Amino acid sequence: MAKNNNKRYGAWIIVGVILVGLAGFGTGGLSGNIRNIGTVGDMEVSVAAYQRNLNNQIRALSAQLGTPLSLQQAAAFGLDQTALSQLILTRSLDNEAAQLGISVGDETVLERVTSIPEFSGAGGFNRETYRFALQQSGQTEAQFEAEIREEIARTLLQGAVVSGVPEAQAYADAVVQYIGERRSITWATVDATDLTSPVPGATPADQQAFYDANPDQFTRPETREITYAWLTPTMIQDDMVVADAAVEQLYQERRAEFIQPERRLVERLVYVSQERADEAVARLDAGEATFEDLVAERGLNLSDIDLGDVSREELRSAGDAVFAANPGDVVGPFNSSLGPALFRMNAILAAQETTLEEATPALRDELAADAAREVINDSTDQIIDLLAGGATMEDLAERTDLQLGTINWSADVTDGIAAYEAFRREAAQVQEGDFAEAVDLADGGIFALRLDGITPPTVQPIDDVRNAVVTGWQAQARQQAVIARAEEIATSIQPLTGFDTLGLTSLQEIDLTRRSFVEGTPPDFNDQMFEMTIGEVRVIDAVDRAIIVRLDDIAPPDPEDETVTAQREALAENAAAGIAQDIFDAYATSLQERTDVNINQATVNAVNAQFQ
Repeated sequence: MAKNNNKRYGAWIIVGVILVGLAGFGTGGLSGNIRNIGTVGDMEVSVAAYQRNLNNQIRALSAQLGTPLSLQQAAAFGLDQTALSQLILTRSLDNEAAQLGISVGDETVLERVTSIPEFSGAGGFNRETYRFALQQSGQTEAQFEAEIREEIARTLLQGAVVSGVPEAQAYADAVVQYIGERRSITWATVDATDLTSPVPGATPADQQAFYDANPDQFTRPETREITYAWLTPTMIQDDMVVADAAVEQLYQERRAEFIQPERRLVERLVYVSQERADEAVARLDAGEATFEDLVAERGLNLSDIDLGDVSREELRSAGDAVFAANPGDVVGPFNSSLGPALFRMNAILAAQETTLEEATPALRDELAADAAREVINDSTDQIIDLLAGGATMEDLAERTDLQLGTINWSADVTDGIAAYEAFRREAAQVQEGDFAEAVDLADGGIFALRLDGITPPTVQPIDDVRNAVVTGWQAQARQQAVIARAEEIATSIQPLTGFDTLGLTSLQEIDLTRRSFVEGTPPDFNDQMFEMTIGEVRVIDAVDRAIIVRLDDIAPPDPEDETVTAQREALAENAAAGIAQDIFDAYATSLQERTDVNINQATVNAVNAQFQ
């Protein structure tokens, strides 16, 4: 059988399957007395076990997708094979445990059964509840307790296989050392203002050399010559007639938008209990903490508690107090939908009213745009019919309201019709001779296009890009001069040299790690910094300036840093778990290869056919 991930099915899963596994999808009985679908070693693989496992797989994926799955859909995901493979692995382990003589006594089984909450009542384990649950699932006590016994023995076997896995502390220490090691530096920037002499102008030979060395900078991208016909709402919006009654009706429908009551900018800090909220108020009143302190203590930022602008009604019980407060006042606690809360009022927003007369121009334009979209939508069928009949772009412009246009389009052209994503997409993929189609635009417009030709990427003549060549050469020459100046200065820097003595404005950074970001530095700054030795001075190219950096100190990860400690523990646990899983997977594969597996596929198919 194929290699499978190890799945441990404990008593909890068995009980869950008993109680709900046979509900929902349902299974019917097989004819005759067929109770097994095959054997694994000396262990029988029961029909009921396969049904439960498959049902469990289907339920899990159905819950994940949010919709019930039929067996046919489940089979398309391979769930039937997954269920069978997992069951074969489980029975292979059961067979091995039996061969090794691993078993547990009745006392252990009883302890496990009586500890299952589903079999307990108010007074603890209830045998009648136990019997009833098993009866409903079609199992006897003997069958269920045999499964419990096998599950415990299987767990012991699994534990024995991976029990010798050593702790991965060395690995965790090495990784933490790498990511947590710290650097302290002094650095400064050198730019063109630090040059002691001007950069000379580019000679014709310089220009030609730069042009020849950088053809990509002067290459015009592929250009597509396109003819198109298009129509957008704004093209015909002014022709739309909008009745005054329609404007007034829209105004009334959106009255809340145009007539807004007084509002407040408010922050709300919620507490888990009234006592906690009262304690916070007491600290505020005593001057022991600020509102910002209270927010920080909760592990929050002010943005996390910002309600924005709210009305009196939206604040509910806190409304009157907040609206009576002055900006900066904290009131409360008041009950909110999330619990007792303090409210800080930050600003007053006066009531606003936009009259019908004031709103009319914008509303009229909105209605006119809607009407224009309707006109375009109504004309779509005609446009499609014309294109289907072989109409050209010129025909469309002549016989409809569509307007004709041409464009030399490339990926960097985003003006006019090229501002629309739909046009850019179609323009990029259209080929000469393609059948033209009507395509919708995001604003309700429509267009069709035709590819007339393609001009491949072309290096422009130097005379056409002379100014760009000169500008590029000067930038390159200036940066080379800046780097040379920075390297000259760097030769004077020793471990104790003050950067200010060399006319540099320096910055110091303490305890940087590989995850740190130093603003104003290039992307490879950290990589270069961690290559340096103490006292080393390096000049780093920062595109339009240079950075002089001196490494002042190297320190190991901070042992008092809780984040470092947590990372070390997590890495060790994950590594150990990964090693254990690999060991078990190898063992399981070997075990299945040497265990005789006989599965009756016809019986499996018959079981699958019973799922409804």
